[in-house]
Order: sequence, then C-alpha cells, then structure tokens
Amino acid sequence: MKNLVIIGAGGHGLVVAEAAQLMQAWDAIYYLDDKFPEPTIVNEIPVLDQKAFAALAPTQTDIAVALGNNVRRLELVNNYVAEGYNCPVIIHPQACISRSVKIGAGTVVFANAVINAKAIIGVACIINTAAVIEHQCVLGAGVHVSPNACLAGNVTVGAKSWVGAGAVIMNNRHLGHNVTVGAGAVVVKDISGDLCVVGVPARPLNTLVNNK
Repeated sequence: MKNLVIIGAGGHGLVVAEAAQLMQAWDAIYYLDDKFPEPTIVNEIPVLDQKAFAALAPTQTDIAVALGNNVRRLELVNNYVAEGYNCPVIIHPQACISRSVKIGAGTVVFANAVINAKAIIGVACIINTAAVIEHQCVLGAGVHVSPNACLAGNVTVGAKSWVGAGAVIMNNRHLGHNVTVGAGAVVVKDISGDLCVVGVPARPLNTLVNNK
C-alpha cells in the first residue's frame, strides 16, 4: 500500500491534496499538521497525529510539503529526502508540461499551468494555477510562481524567490535569490538578490518609498 502524507492542511494543502487525488497514484492520502494535535478530518482527508505518522513505513510513504513559506518548505523537503522519504512531483492533470522539462523533487504544478520546452524547475517549487513558464527558464530551489504570472523565455529565478500573481518577467531577465516580485509587476531589468520589486516597470520598493 502506497501512502501520501501532505505536510500542512491549510489552503495550499487543500489544493495539493486535490491535485494528488486526480493523479490516482496513491492508495491513501493523509495530512500531518501541528495545528491539529488530535486526529481529525479536513476536506474528507484524515489528519494524522505524530504517533500514527511514525507508524507508517517510510518505504511505503511519500511526503508532499504543502507550505507557502518558501524557506520552510525547501528546508522540510530536504530534511525528508535526507531521512529516506520520497517527495514526489505532484502535477495536476490539467497542467501542460513539455516532455523536455526537468522538475525537482517536492515541486507542485497546478491546473492550467504551462511549462514549455527545456525549462528547469528546482526542488520544492510551486507553479501555481495558470502560471506560464516559457522555454529555457531556470527556477532555483524553493521558488513560488503565483497564479497567472508569466515568465517569458530564458528567465532565471534564484532560490526562494516569489513571483506575485499576474506578474510578468520579460525574456532573458535574471532574478537573484530571495527576490519578491509584487502582484502585477512587470520586470524589464535584472533584479539582484534580497529585493522586493513592484510596479510597471518594476522597481525596488524602497526606491519607490524614497521618491514620494
């Protein structure tokens, strides 16, 4: 019997669970969430306590980390892999993915997302609903591309960065690590690491504040 345990029973966990159910790759699906110290049911899926989780054989148990926090999600995926668990790629059946795409462990791809030829998606990424990742884009580990965001061809995104809903990254641009791109922003220049950019065209948030 093959089990899938989803870490996190919040809103993101609900979407991961429904995509996993549609894949029909597991005999049983469970949640594990420390907000539920006692066994319960969320959206018809049982929530395990730590004792019940520990009783599952790692060789028969896959782990999906369904946390929105990029840093924590990546950390947990790496930890579970190091402990011998498999962290599968979960892909909604309505996503469109080129056969030449490479996707790292623990990544999820939701409905109507498109990932085109020769793109590389790192470990523990979220490619959210209707996001577009064009040809030859490279996403580092722990990246989240939000709903309806679009990465034009040959874009690189550093680890643990977040591209907001509806944002557009123009082709051949490079985003560093830990970058946040605000919802609806249009990135037309390279963005160095550890910045939050917003607007059209996108500029660092502190620059916008200082110019007021």
